[in-house]
Amino acid sequence: MSFGAGLLIGFIAWFLVRYLVAGIYTVDQNERAVKTILGRAERLNKSTLEDPFAEYLRPEERERYDYPQLRVIPPGGPYFKWPWERIYKVKIATQTVDMALDPEDPRANHNGTVLEAVTKDQLNIGLQGQIRYRVCERNLYAYFFGVKRPIVHVLGYFVSILRERIANFEAPRALVDGEAANDPVLNTGVSINDLRKNLRDLNELMDRECLSSEARYGITFDASLITAIDPPQDVESALAAINTAHNHVSSDISLAQAAADQKIVQSKRAVEIETLKAQAEVEPLSALASQLGELRRRGGPQAIGNYLRNVRLQLYKQAQRVFVEVQQ
Repeated sequence: MSFGAGLLIGFIAWFLVRYLVAGIYTVDQNERAVKTILGRAERLNKSTLEDPFAEYLRPEERERYDYPQLRVIPPGGPYFKWPWERIYKVKIATQTVDMALDPEDPRANHNGTVLEAVTKDQLNIGLQGQIRYRVCERNLYAYFFGVKRPIVHVLGYFVSILRERIANFEAPRALVDGEAANDPVLNTGVSINDLRKNLRDLNELMDRECLSSEARYGITFDASLITAIDPPQDVESALAAINTAHNHVSSDISLAQAAADQKIVQSKRAVEIETLKAQAEVEPLSALASQLGELRRRGGPQAIGNYLRNVRLQLYKQAQRVFVEVQQ
C-alpha cells in the first residue's frame, strides 16, 4: 500500500470516527436535551409568554422575559447530530440546595451554612434551611441561553426576597372576640419570636413570591424549607427568659380558662336539675287541677265542696291537734 493510499484511508477512518460515530448520542430518563444548529436553537412557533406560568410576571417584565419555546429532545436514543450541531443536556430531577450556599463563593455565609438577615426591630438573625428546585422543561431557552448561570440568579433572587420579607415582617393581628385587635401592644409582632411562630406562613409566602422564577430563569421552586431562625448569642438568653415567661403566662391563662369553663358547665347542670325538680313538683298540681276542673264540670260546685270535705276529714284523722277559727 502506498503512502498516499494509507493517508487517505486514515483520513476516512478519522472522519468516520470524529463526525459520524461521535455524532451518536442518547438522552437519559432524567434528562432533557436541546439541539442547536450553527449556534441557533431549534425553536417552536410559540413564546413562553403563552405558557400559564407567565401570569406571575409583572406587566413591565413580560417583554424582558419573552423567550421562544424550544424543541425538546425526550429521553431515549440513539440520536444523531451533525458536526455543526451541538447538544445541550440538563437533568430535570428535583434537587436540594442549602439556602445559604453562594455558588460563586462557597466561603460566604459562614461556608454556606447560615444566611444572615435583619428583622424589622433591627435584630441580626441567622437562617438555616434548604430550597428544592428543578429545571423547567417548558422554558429551557431561559435556562440554557437566557442567563449565564441560572442557579446563581435563582438563589440571589430567593435570598433577596427572603431578606426583604423578613425586614418588613409583621405577624397577623391578634384576635379579640373574633375581631382584629386595635391595641398597638398586641400588634407589635415583629420580633424573632413572631417569626418563629409564623415560620410556616413565611415558607408559604416565599413559595408564592418565587412562582415567577419559571418564566424568569427556567427553574421551578418546589418548596422553601426554613428550618431554624437563630438570634445573636448576646440576646439568646434574654429571648429564652422571655419565652419562659410567655409560656408560664399562657399556661396560667389556659388553666384559668379551663376552670371557668368547668364552672359554667356545672352551673348549667345545676340549673337543669332545679328546673327538673320544679317541673316534678308542678306536674302533680297540674294533674290535680285538671281533675278538679273535670269534677267541677261534671258535678258542679257541690261536687267540689264534697271533695274538700273528704279531704279535710282525711287530714283530721292524721292530725293530733286542730285549731278551728271561730267567726263572730
